[in-house]
Amino acid sequence: MYLEVDGWRNNIQFSAAHLIIGHKKCGRLHGHTYAVHTKIYGDRDIDGFIIDFSTIKTILKEIANELDHKILIPEKNRFVERTENEIKILFDNKTYIFPREDCALIPFKSSTVENLAEHILNQLIKKIILSKNIKKIEIGVDEGFGQGAKVEKTIG
Repeated sequence: MYLEVDGWRNNIQFSAAHLIIGHKKCGRLHGHTYAVHTKIYGDRDIDGFIIDFSTIKTILKEIANELDHKILIPEKNRFVERTENEIKILFDNKTYIFPREDCALIPFKSSTVENLAEHILNQLIKKIILSKNIKKIEIGVDEGFGQGAKVEKTIG
């Protein structure tokens, strides 16, 4: 059994800019409106819940708000340099310099929607109290309508 939350319908969305370093088209700075979806698989607890909808929606909105109106920076990319006040990306004869407070660091080598989905899943797992009845969590991130990525993690 699972419960499902649709990010478009529940306003679990954020707008952010990014670039895919080294990609011909997506290597240019551009942005998307993203929506975050989830499915949580498990057994009902003694009250009949897998998890309360309000709990999961609140946490996902918090994560989306941390990314909203930011520049998504792949912190493990060799072309990314960080100082205390700014983030610099140097590649393909281009230099981007962003104020640190305008950036959201993603712990991957690129800021693809696949990596973004995994990042959000990891953040959710850190913030949620996982009861023994939860068996698996799936996160989907849409990069606009009709395209996105999903990732899942078995719990326990």
